[in-house]
Amino acid sequence: MPDCDCDVLIVGAGPAGLAAAIAVQREGLSYLVLDKGGLVDGIYRFPKHMVFFTTPELLEIGGLPFVTPFEKPTRLEALRYYRRVADTYDLALAFDETVVGVRRGTRGEAAWFELDVATRGGGTRTRTARAVVLATGYYDQPNLLGVPGEDLRHVSHYYSEPHPFYRRPVVVVGGKNSAAEAALDLYRAGARVTLVHREEALGASIKYWVKPDIENRIAEGAISAMFDTNVRRITPTSVHVAGPNGAAELPADGVFLLTGYHPDWSLLERAGVVIDPVGTAARYDPDTLETDVPNLFLAGGVVSGRNAAPVFIENGRAHGERIARVIRQRL
Repeated sequence: MPDCDCDVLIVGAGPAGLAAAIAVQREGLSYLVLDKGGLVDGIYRFPKHMVFFTTPELLEIGGLPFVTPFEKPTRLEALRYYRRVADTYDLALAFDETVVGVRRGTRGEAAWFELDVATRGGGTRTRTARAVVLATGYYDQPNLLGVPGEDLRHVSHYYSEPHPFYRRPVVVVGGKNSAAEAALDLYRAGARVTLVHREEALGASIKYWVKPDIENRIAEGAISAMFDTNVRRITPTSVHVAGPNGAAELPADGVFLLTGYHPDWSLLERAGVVIDPVGTAARYDPDTLETDVPNLFLAGGVVSGRNAAPVFIENGRAHGERIARVIRQRL
């Protein structure tokens, strides 16, 4: 017998997955939320002192108030809030379960999904359900540069905190919000920061209070910046780049490749979801959020393509209610 027979399996315990679980629960359907890590694992891996761009009420799910004394909530407050959501609704959660395969078959006259799951201890198991919601987001899949040395120990696609880099040379690669905020944080903690960006200027979408700050620090020389410049290779002590003035070697005790993220297209393809090459995004019905695979739905940031900007917690949290209504009508 399968380990879990339920109406809906939800893959991903981020805000969109939790919102979908609450919606499914309210429709009277049985469900289980799977995650390869822990609760809201993506938010957990945000920079430790990050402040959200949005206001707290736009992060709320399930109608549970997000109370904070600040205009913009912090990462720590968000982690506390989503733990409270999970406890308040007594959500059914299974952590450290990585979905490695999705198959669609039949049981009698009914169509069912079988999910192959790898567990933390190295074992495997099968989860089954009548419908599946993929709410896997995109933060787990960084956009790789594909250069030698990208996998070295001092190289990261995620920024955490600046203290270890006090009085040390650091290279930050990227030109949007994450790169700008990391560069400023490192600079203020005493690091010697060089920002490398392949475009001619910083991204226009940088937060309105961050953009003049980073621009002024670059203008006064507090943060070095190299635009229209590409990384060629990374060594244990330096970053080799090429730009308008030719090749250069930048000393680096730390390297942050903050070049964005994308959905796990390989998992989507294994599940039978069609990936539209135009914009590199999954194909789905925008009204129901159902893919070309019947009863397989997408929720949250996973619906985005390489440009993940249009999908945030604020709008992804509403996907679950639409999906739950469709599943309830069918089941």
